[in-house]
Amino acid sequence: MLENVIIPLVKILVVLNAVLVAVTYMVLLERKVIAWVQVRLGPMRVGPYGALQPIADAVKLLLKEDITPSRADKWVFTAAPIIALVPALIVFAVIPFGPKIQIFGHRVTLYITDINVGLLYIVSVSSIGVYGLILAGWASNSKYPLLASLRASAQLISYEVAVTMTLVSVIVTAGSLSMVKIVEAQQMAGVWFGFIQPVAFLIFFIGGLAETNRAPFDMPEAEQELTGGFHTEYSGMRFALFFLAEYANMIVVSSVATTLFLGGWLRPFPNVEWLAFLSIVPPWIWFFLKTFIFLYVFLWIRATLPRYRYDQLMALGWKVLIPLAIANVVVTGIVKVLL
Repeated sequence: MLENVIIPLVKILVVLNAVLVAVTYMVLLERKVIAWVQVRLGPMRVGPYGALQPIADAVKLLLKEDITPSRADKWVFTAAPIIALVPALIVFAVIPFGPKIQIFGHRVTLYITDINVGLLYIVSVSSIGVYGLILAGWASNSKYPLLASLRASAQLISYEVAVTMTLVSVIVTAGSLSMVKIVEAQQMAGVWFGFIQPVAFLIFFIGGLAETNRAPFDMPEAEQELTGGFHTEYSGMRFALFFLAEYANMIVVSSVATTLFLGGWLRPFPNVEWLAFLSIVPPWIWFFLKTFIFLYVFLWIRATLPRYRYDQLMALGWKVLIPLAIANVVVTGIVKVLL
């Protein structure tokens, strides 16, 4: 009862609440980082240095009127933000935050579960989230959201193929689809896969930016062109769900990139003896530090790079990323056979 029901439920509650709190404060961090880049202070009024701003934003969205356009498809209009958010949350079921540890005589894993097709599960579930954007644009019965949903669907088939092919390279290198075993394979190799698969790492990161609709690939939102994009007609809590989904997806992409390419919970160069002093830092802290670095780069890019044109994204996906990803898989396979 303890190991099969209570501990998994506690893990789910802890991870779910941690992700939701992290998402709310990611919004504050983004506003602060962009303000610093632009030599401003950012939010400063609510709490010390604006630390309570996310709470004020959450209360504001809860109290706002939740409007459904008269000509919208009401059921799909309501279901779309849920479809966008739920996949982003359930992906965390297979992300390993650390190894097994002893707590009160029990061996406890710092992840909810480990399945032998964990990476396939992540790809399958996370790709559903974009349907929330597409359905939101269609159900709004408005021209700007509809254009945004068309962009989201075209963007999906451009980067998803390249990202999936890069994951094949990682699977071939690690010899497993299990997220835990991929981390263990990096420990056995003595080096992170980011050094072994630099091309796959770069393609995955670019694809991650596109998948989360972040600058410079935020065409489905594109405030200057499409007002608010797919969530133009949304307000109140349903609008907040889209916000939660976007930032939760950022954490998902950063966590998966950390696990696949930066050794997950492993310290830098885990087999180098003179760096053994780094083992003082708990493994889960290494995982969160690497994930935070990824998230900071997401924000840094938004504050630095202008948005791509729509045709530029299509050209980048089909003419550069997909050929590169296929070539990388071929080279990886050849090296694996020869060695």
